[in-house]
Amino acid sequence: MSHFAVVSPPFFSHVRALQHLSQALIARGHRVTFINQTDVAALINDPRIHFQKAGTESHPSGSLAQTLRLTAHPLGPSMLRLITEMARTTDMLCRELPAAMNRLAIDGVIVDQMEPAGALVAEALGLPCVSVACALPLNREADLPLAVMPFDYASDARAKERYAASEKIYDWLMRRHDRVIARHAQEFGLTPRNKLHECFSPLAQISQLIPALDFPRQALPDHFHAVGPLRAPQQPVSSHDTYFHATDKPRIFASLGTLQGHRYGLFKTIVRACQEIDGELLLAHCGRLSPFQAEKLARSGQTHVVEFADQAAALAQAQVAITHGGLNTVLDAVNCLTPLLALPLAFDQPGVASRIVYHGIGRRASRFTTSHALASQLRSLLNNDEYRQRMIRLQQALQHAGGSETAAAIIEQAMITRRPVVKGSQYATAL
Repeated sequence: MSHFAVVSPPFFSHVRALQHLSQALIARGHRVTFINQTDVAALINDPRIHFQKAGTESHPSGSLAQTLRLTAHPLGPSMLRLITEMARTTDMLCRELPAAMNRLAIDGVIVDQMEPAGALVAEALGLPCVSVACALPLNREADLPLAVMPFDYASDARAKERYAASEKIYDWLMRRHDRVIARHAQEFGLTPRNKLHECFSPLAQISQLIPALDFPRQALPDHFHAVGPLRAPQQPVSSHDTYFHATDKPRIFASLGTLQGHRYGLFKTIVRACQEIDGELLLAHCGRLSPFQAEKLARSGQTHVVEFADQAAALAQAQVAITHGGLNTVLDAVNCLTPLLALPLAFDQPGVASRIVYHGIGRRASRFTTSHALASQLRSLLNNDEYRQRMIRLQQALQHAGGSETAAAIIEQAMITRRPVVKGSQYATAL
C-alpha cells in the first residue's frame, strides 16, 4: 500500500473529480490524503479519504468564502483580487507542504494542473507526481487559443495572431501568481520556471477532456492520457428521481454550476425562454439562490426549481441542457446524448463552449442574451436531431476512454517506475 497526497484548488468540481480518482486508488489498496486549507475538508464526503489541514494562520476556517465570492464574480477588479488569492494559496502550500508530506510519509503526489505548489514541492522532495486536468487542459500550443479564451478554432494567420496577443494579456494578468512560482522554484533549487504549464508532471498527465471533444492538438507529450470523466467506479446513470412530467412538452434542464448559481437575472431569462417555447424546465441553482428567489422563479407552472439534482438522471431525462459550460456537466451531457446550450460565464467555460460549437453538439449564447433569442436557440436544438446524432460518436469515445480506473492504473505505474508512462503502456496493477 502506498500513501498518496492530493493537492488541488479549493473548488468543489476539482475536489470532487479528484475524490472519485482517490476512490479508485483506495479500491486498489492505497491510502489518500488531501492537503489543503481547512475549509476544503467540507468538500470531501468519503470518510476513507484523509484530510490534512494547512495554512491555519493565513487561511483559517471560514476564509474560503471570500475566495468563492471572488470566483462567483470574476470579472473586472475581482479578477485581479482572485489572482492575488491564488498566489497567496500557492505561496502558503509551497511553505507548508514539505513538512506535511514528510510527516505523513507521502510516497507520491497527485496534483491538479491549476495548483502548481504540489508539483514544485514533489520535485523538491524527490517524490513522483502525476498532473490531473480536471478542467480544460492548460497545456499550451502555439496555434491554439488558451483554455480560458472564447475563440473558435481556426488555423489562418489572423487567428494565430489573435491567440498570441491574448496569451500576452493572460500572462500579464497572471504575473503575481507567476512570481510566486518563480520564487519558490528558486528557493527549492529547481530549474527556473514561472508559469502553470511549466509545472506539469514529467511522468504522467491525466485529462478528463478526450481528443474527440478538443480542438486539433499537435504537441501533447507522449505521457498525456485523456481518460474521460473521473467518476466513482461503476457509477451508473441513475433514474431514481423523475424530474419531468410525462407530457409531450420539451424538457429542459438548466444549471450554472456550484459557483454561478446565484445569477437570478440569467435564470429569469431562461425561465421566460422556456415559457416561450412551452417547455418544462428543471432548474438547479446549487443552493445559491434565496428561498424567495427560488419561489419566484417556480411560479411558472412548468418550472421546477431545486437546489440540487442528480445531474446524470436530469440530463438523461432532458431533451436539452442549458449550462455555464463547466466541463463536468458537458461530459455528463455527452454521456446522456443531451444537446447543449452553453452560456459561458468565466474561466475555461468560454473555451468549453467553443468546443461544443466546433463539434456540433450544441449552441452558444451570451449571458446577456434576451429570452426571445434564447428561445430561438432552444427551438434549433429541439428541432434538429443532428446535434444528438453527433454526440453518439463522442459518447462511445467517452465510454472507451477508461475513466478513474485507467487513471489510477497510470498513477500506479508512474509511482512504481518513476519514469514517463507513455500511451499504450501496460499499466501495473499493484504497488
